[in-house]
Amino acid sequence: MNTRLSRQEFNLTDHEFHRLRVVVLELTGIALADSKRELVYSRLARRLRKLKLTSFGEYCDMVESGFGDEVQELTNAITTNLTSFFRENYHFERLASEVLPQIERDRSTTRRMRFWSAGCSTGEEPYSLAMILRESLGRMTNWDIRLLATDIDSKVIEAAAAGAYETERLSGLTDNRASRWFSRSAARPGYSVVAPELRSLITFKQLNLLDPWPMSGLFDVIFCRNVVIYFDKDTQRRLFDRMADLQEPGGWLFIGHSENLFNVTNRYKPVGRTVYRRVE
Repeated sequence: MNTRLSRQEFNLTDHEFHRLRVVVLELTGIALADSKRELVYSRLARRLRKLKLTSFGEYCDMVESGFGDEVQELTNAITTNLTSFFRENYHFERLASEVLPQIERDRSTTRRMRFWSAGCSTGEEPYSLAMILRESLGRMTNWDIRLLATDIDSKVIEAAAAGAYETERLSGLTDNRASRWFSRSAARPGYSVVAPELRSLITFKQLNLLDPWPMSGLFDVIFCRNVVIYFDKDTQRRLFDRMADLQEPGGWLFIGHSENLFNVTNRYKPVGRTVYRRVE
């Protein structure tokens, strides 16, 4: 028993932690390590207080029974949403310098491009993608260009769709980008809102990657970065095989800096640092 946890407000027993791990794995594909026990406690203790529960046992009973919206609340609490604009910027540089010109040539007949930000968190990634698209392809007014942004967490999807950020969050942007693509919010002092030109490219949807996917069309580019790091190999294999089914040979896949597809799938080949292309 973790003595630090035993001195806290609620007692999280080994059995209760195991029950929560099973539920989280089934819901999200995330395999919680023993080292995540304090994180689980700190995030779910707030839920116990709000629900006026007295023990983690009661909470386990609640989520195992599928009570109300609590399963979604559990998912929201456990999933991590660390992100920033142009995080891992070399991906966006590769997109602008090589990927988009290649897609433009390949799609010159259909004039259609599709992008997917899987695990978009609070929206910084898809808005960064949208900035690159507008800056690189802004002249292509007669093209059908769309970006799908999804996340398992319903609350971050809502925040992403709102497109309002504390102005200090824009500090990583160049002055030109910050002034071109954001404006100060009149309704929320200290916040800046995304330009309509970026919003119009993006469709935000709540999506659990373990569930059936409603998308049927093909994606030219998929960003799935820092999403599968806690998934086991079998879950990763199923996920990337499903993504490969939604791409033609040559389609691009970008994953997180601490992730790789070694011994996961043979349907993508590496073409750079955490950059892959769909094989024949």
